[in-house]
Amino acid sequence: MIIKRNFNPLRVLQYVQVELGFAVVVSTLVFVFYHHGFMTATIPFSITAILGSALAIFIAFRNNSSYGRWWEARTLWGGIINSSRVLARLIITFSDSHAHQQNYDRARSEKFKKALVYQVIAWVHALRLHLRNQENWSELKRFLDEEAFEQVDKANNKPNFIQLLSGRMIYDAMSNGTLGGFDSFQMEGQLLALANYQGGCERIKNTPLLRQYDYFTRLFLFTFMLLLPFSLIGDFTKMQIGYLIIPVSVLVSFVFSIIGKVGEVNEDPFENRITDVPLTALCNTVERDLREMLGEMDLPQKTKVENGFLY
Repeated sequence: MIIKRNFNPLRVLQYVQVELGFAVVVSTLVFVFYHHGFMTATIPFSITAILGSALAIFIAFRNNSSYGRWWEARTLWGGIINSSRVLARLIITFSDSHAHQQNYDRARSEKFKKALVYQVIAWVHALRLHLRNQENWSELKRFLDEEAFEQVDKANNKPNFIQLLSGRMIYDAMSNGTLGGFDSFQMEGQLLALANYQGGCERIKNTPLLRQYDYFTRLFLFTFMLLLPFSLIGDFTKMQIGYLIIPVSVLVSFVFSIIGKVGEVNEDPFENRITDVPLTALCNTVERDLREMLGEMDLPQKTKVENGFLY
């Protein structure tokens, strides 16, 4: 996620280098051909203006849709943080609430609390890796025991399998007296919430923005950049500044191109790019908060902004 207010102009130009290159070539050819008499016909500016208006509508609609996807992704992860905290609180308080019972085993209860809370942390990190199509699953070893990690490593949908392990652990704790009463019902409610959040993230990941908007936006953009010099060359030549169609065409093309590119890079928020939802930082927040709830003091360092970006 981009935090800084000002961008490096060279990095910005890299995003639209193809579009700018196309605008430079077309405008230069139009100027040369018109200047040397190889071309005399021009296009009324009204035609280009109408096309530019249609292009602006397509770009605006696509950008709104892209931002909606990005914000929904961030909202889902905000829910993941909240539900993870609630689930960890339920695990800890419910386990401690049975200390007065005769079959209470403190060592068993402490082991259960840490193992299940660590599974919640593992689930969050696994979802991050799952959404970004990353394969470094060894990151989960520090949160799972050897047997659980081997089972998770063989699973196709690893976050979903971790939830299965958590459900089994809860009901094992019910059977041995670590939990009791209706404790599992409230925990299952939070596991359900996390499962729903995962499903929402997977829906965004696996369902692209309608390709019609992407295709016709690009088609209209390049058509607009192609026609723009033809509509400017006549008036600019009459004013004896025909050569200015090159920088003017490039400038106008840059404005439309960069606005369109904003929507393009935001429509997929889980691709591990600088414009994406900062999953690494959000996972770090969950890990720090949940381990602190367990009473741990040796917490991982908080993720910091690097060069104006939060990953």
